[in-house]
Amino acid sequence: MASPYIELEVGERTVKVTNPDKVYFPEIGITKRELVEYYVSVGDGVLRALRDRPTNLKRHPDGIHTDAIYQKRMPPKHPDWLRTVTVTFPSGRTADSLRVTEVAAVAYCANLGTVDFHPWQVRAADVEHPDELRIDLDPQPGLGFDAARRAAFLTREVLADLGMTGFVKTSGNRGAHIAVRIEPRWDFVQVRHAGIALARAVEERAPDLVTTAWWKEERGERVFIDFNQNARDRTVVSAYSVRARPAATVSAPLTWEELEDADPADFDVRTMPARFAKVGDVHAAIDERAHSIEPLLERYAEDGRGDMPYPPNYPKMPGEPRRVQPSKARPDGD
Repeated sequence: MASPYIELEVGERTVKVTNPDKVYFPEIGITKRELVEYYVSVGDGVLRALRDRPTNLKRHPDGIHTDAIYQKRMPPKHPDWLRTVTVTFPSGRTADSLRVTEVAAVAYCANLGTVDFHPWQVRAADVEHPDELRIDLDPQPGLGFDAARRAAFLTREVLADLGMTGFVKTSGNRGAHIAVRIEPRWDFVQVRHAGIALARAVEERAPDLVTTAWWKEERGERVFIDFNQNARDRTVVSAYSVRARPAATVSAPLTWEELEDADPADFDVRTMPARFAKVGDVHAAIDERAHSIEPLLERYAEDGRGDMPYPPNYPKMPGEPRRVQPSKARPDGD
């Protein structure tokens, strides 16, 4: 017997939702249908965040308490209206990744069990030059969202001194993300260097609150600014993306005024649609101005401290320090 399904009209497309009553979030009873309908309800916002970006999918087709499927390649069999874009990984291998061009694409992927959407920081027209500088504020164990909030406001001050505007959102957990639209003139290495320079500038203002230490043993109870989120093939969760957490929280775009007393737990699959219907996309202005990162690259060059370690799956990069945990490093450097 064929599986039951419903059909949703999403823009010009009809998207089939199979097994619509399948429960994805058992603690609160959210079904696949509710997940798909959520993404449609915030369609304008999630499309702005994903449009023309290579996008990785984090799928939980049997619910959030099952192992995730991290999908960077679109399967060869998909609707002919669904777009892809070829990206190159640090290894040199390539893949045809999802390219979101309409809300129906998001709904289609949600039907496949996609809970989280993770876009690259580039657009399909130029996959070698990022148009977004990303600041990922990650409170270390022992800290909560309030620490990320304070780090976000401090980052805003540094950006303002540089004449740059950042757009803040919750991560959907304890952290916060800030996106800065930049001119797509610099490659991944240069944008990552700009991210390092920015992170160091924030750290200098509040070293007891913020750290750039790549090695966890050196971070302490501080907010880590993950500069490596600007490296090739590193992604942060999209604005409006659901998180695979029991409460179905979402990565919620905020105004800076809202951040002052925001609680990430207030933004979830069931509350965000009403908020979106009332206030719309509070990040709607993000594409109005693209900034130069030259001031940050100058800071990086003048700083004299050089590069920081890349993630372990990357090939050894020019100028990169040794990837050796400090407590395990030998004094002679061998």
